[in-house]
Amino acid sequence: MNEEVKELRTLVAILKKQVEMFTQQVIDLTKQVNDLTRENIALRHRLSKYEHPKNSNNSSVPPSKDENRPRRRSLREKSGLKPGGQKGREGKTLRMVETPDNIQKHIPEYCNCCGESLEKSILIPVGKRQVYDLPKIEIKVTEHQVYKKQCRCGHITEAEYPHEANAPASYGNNIESLIGYFHTRQYLPFKRMQEMFHDVFNTPISEGGLHYILDKLVTKAKPAYELIKQRIQSNTQYAVGSDETGMKVNGDKHWAWTWQNEEATFITITDNRGQRTITDTFKDGFKNSVLVHDCWASHFNTPALSHQICIAHLLRDINFLNELHGHKWSMALKLLFQLALIHEKQMDRVDYYIPNPRRIKIEKRLDFLINYELPPDKKELITFQNRLKKHRDYLLVFLYRPEVPPDNNASERAIRNIKVKQKVSGQFRSTNGAFGFAVLRSITDTVLKNNVDVLNSLAFIATLETD
Repeated sequence: MNEEVKELRTLVAILKKQVEMFTQQVIDLTKQVNDLTRENIALRHRLSKYEHPKNSNNSSVPPSKDENRPRRRSLREKSGLKPGGQKGREGKTLRMVETPDNIQKHIPEYCNCCGESLEKSILIPVGKRQVYDLPKIEIKVTEHQVYKKQCRCGHITEAEYPHEANAPASYGNNIESLIGYFHTRQYLPFKRMQEMFHDVFNTPISEGGLHYILDKLVTKAKPAYELIKQRIQSNTQYAVGSDETGMKVNGDKHWAWTWQNEEATFITITDNRGQRTITDTFKDGFKNSVLVHDCWASHFNTPALSHQICIAHLLRDINFLNELHGHKWSMALKLLFQLALIHEKQMDRVDYYIPNPRRIKIEKRLDFLINYELPPDKKELITFQNRLKKHRDYLLVFLYRPEVPPDNNASERAIRNIKVKQKVSGQFRSTNGAFGFAVLRSITDTVLKNNVDVLNSLAFIATLETD
């Protein structure tokens, strides 16, 4: 009996050790499974970024950095209207004028049937058509002759040459303004501009001559450039939009900045994207205006009456989050911003200053979404939510101030001209050349916003005298 008990105890001890060993193996396997599960989640998360990469459709990535150039997807929703001109719109076509510059009469001389002369037959009008065309372009040379006269007192008075005649032979103001127009409005590189003057105007100008003439125009335009800057900073009627973009100057990275409103555009070129540029350009900020921008930190450090974050940028970021996670939170947030944009278009001016039930509802819904508890594994959603919390006061300013746009598209349009110029010419060769383009492009954008002819404006600037 004792022997049997001993054997059983021995067997129990062996089984106990085996159970402990199997238990440890289960613990180890469970830990390994948990580690692999976490690794799998992390790898799937990293893979999802490649399956749904950021591009210009769903983020602030510029189109030039898109891989394989994805098909452009507009933030605009379908309107339900057919493409093209809508019924009832006023069409535009080439129309006949009452007093043409030249009239050519086409009169038959012989009968098409029998060949009889029609010289003495009665002339009967049948119809008329007009052809618009350009006259032959010819260069005109004006010679300025200077004379002197002697007064009875003995003093000799000599006339002076006009300021544009500053050499024995020089190019006039119209050519000077046309070079500026081709450079900043039509984005012609200097080689093609040289070809244009040679082939179209029969006026050979060297590339160095083009640069010299353009520099003269920029010098004359600087007072207008400074006036634009002052008008933007001192205005109280409009919001100010700002944006920046990278560019190349003689192979080095520079930045083109713009500050603009509904009546003026100011562009400058600097070697940095930081606060120093803003401080150097607009030291006092915009204390009388709301500053609209894309959430770049330097803009928030700019003194302003308030700020408005570009809703178009936020919607592109939300598109990326929807592609990445498809979570109901980001979908609801996108719908809310779209409703806010629709409501803004439907508001009358008085609606901005009185209690507005729809606006209150939008505000409450936004607060709910900003404070909504998101799953801890949705890190991108949480990061975006925290950004909205941080800048909560600057999300819906456009629903309270009629002069504030909901997006910064106007600034992007102003700054895009720099990118177009760079695409055509490759890069700017010098900082002086880049600055000159910024000066003339600021004036070009400003006169366009005021419905003034660009070429005539540049021609007026060309008539100004320089020191």
